[in-house]
Amino acid sequence: MFTETKMNGRQQFINVMEYKAVDAVPNYEVGVWNQTKERWQREGLDISKLGWNWFWGEDYFHLTPREYIRLNLSMIPPYEEEILEDDGMYEIVRHTNGVVTKALKAGTSGGMRACMDQYLGFPVTDTASFRELKKRYIASLPERYLFDWNEKIPEWKNRGHVLVLGENCTTLGFFWLIREWMGTEGCSYGWYDQPALMHEMAEFIADYTIEAARPVLAKTDVDYVFLNEDLSMKTGPLLSPDTYKEFIFPHMRRLVDFLKKNNVRYMFVDTDGNPDALIPLFLEAGVDGLWPLERVCGADPHLFRKKYGKQLRLSGGVDKMRIAKGKEEIDRHLAELYPLIEEGGFIPTVDHTVPPDISLDNFEYYMKRKMDLLTGKF
Repeated sequence: MFTETKMNGRQQFINVMEYKAVDAVPNYEVGVWNQTKERWQREGLDISKLGWNWFWGEDYFHLTPREYIRLNLSMIPPYEEEILEDDGMYEIVRHTNGVVTKALKAGTSGGMRACMDQYLGFPVTDTASFRELKKRYIASLPERYLFDWNEKIPEWKNRGHVLVLGENCTTLGFFWLIREWMGTEGCSYGWYDQPALMHEMAEFIADYTIEAARPVLAKTDVDYVFLNEDLSMKTGPLLSPDTYKEFIFPHMRRLVDFLKKNNVRYMFVDTDGNPDALIPLFLEAGVDGLWPLERVCGADPHLFRKKYGKQLRLSGGVDKMRIAKGKEEIDRHLAELYPLIEEGGFIPTVDHTVPPDISLDNFEYYMKRKMDLLTGKF
């Protein structure tokens, strides 16, 4: 698995994805809660040393750089954010995506809540409201493209780092957007009560994403697209395989086909929870990989590799709860991952953002020992 030949970050990534030898597996992580930052600062971290956008790389923890093409796929114009009610303990807010939530103010840090909001209202309830919402998703608007083509294209042609289409949580998937427009309950009823609307929304999401991505992919290749879906909970997906196959699968396959025919090397799906029941459909649609493999939900990279073989690349799979338990548990956990590192097709990261029950000492130890794992010295 490991070679002494020196490689850049892009070569490392591609070789891991192709089960070829590397000098090191890329060192990726996602980020931390704002509450975690506060804890680490209290424990002595000089935050001036630490860049917090870990998707792009991080010198302090030696994270491998990646670059994300800044493509604005969100509503233009967005809704105006508005505080509808504030009683000191809770606030009711209409957000820029049109969703209305009630939120506990205590424990909020830098806009990040310590607990989930209560969802009160959504912009889509029927076909008419969806068609009104579509006016905010015109793919061809020039303000969607947040970069200078003439400056970037030569750099991208000669890059030594991974290039990704869209920053994290900007290339939103079918379930993600439909749930965001209708809410989980509305979406769950919609498959049965409003099937024509659900088909129309899924078709639109594919068309819109294709047309927005087309000008970018005509100019450059990218190493992967990360489709954010979050369509699973602890015990399984939020929709059945039959429902996924009827409403989403044809458009997912059409989207993946377009991307791969237009300079995209790999397609990843991001979902928390356990999506096992839908993985065969992901693979049939042309998906290459899955992230973050949330361990408490049973999304075990060893089981997925055994079940799906090398067709399914894996990223994530480091149990954040075990990191919180201390150095001996960290060593045991990382040792369990070594066979996957040797086999390839796997990049270990914490299975979501790092929560505040993980001390700075434990996280720094984890990163040190993970580097040993990534270089074959564990």
